[in-house]
Amino acid sequence: MTEQHEQHAHRFERGTDGPKVVVVGVDGSDSSLRAAAYAAGLARRQRALLAVVYVQPVLAAGAALGAPVAETTDEIAEDLITYIRESAERLKGIFEVRWEFHTFRGDPYNGLVKAADELKADAVVVGASEQAGHRIIGSVAVRLVKAGRWPVTVVP
Repeated sequence: MTEQHEQHAHRFERGTDGPKVVVVGVDGSDSSLRAAAYAAGLARRQRALLAVVYVQPVLAAGAALGAPVAETTDEIAEDLITYIRESAERLKGIFEVRWEFHTFRGDPYNGLVKAADELKADAVVVGASEQAGHRIIGSVAVRLVKAGRWPVTVVP
């Protein structure tokens, strides 16, 4: 073993374990807000960055029929960020969490995959699906787990 390697082998690393970026998917549903609360606690304990991600759906059929899809999803994103900011303010001085809000466009699964890749996520947290049809075709959470690229926590 070289002298330089021996020095590195005996050096103690402080604060390098655990996730550095925790991505949480939010869409305004109760389960996604519970997931955000869980992820915030995880990020606080690990001193990690909490990346709150809202995936704006792209509904080509709705847009073709003249529905204001982009405006509606922009409003949802603004409502979510307002809610998160208010929650963070209420906890200021009690719990400190570094957080960022990101929006991506697309379907929820691909949007979260893109977010986790671009943000270099160490962990992904999502709420359990509240839709009955997902038991047949698979929920976003199940698809993320099957992707096997990050630890995924599914919050009921």
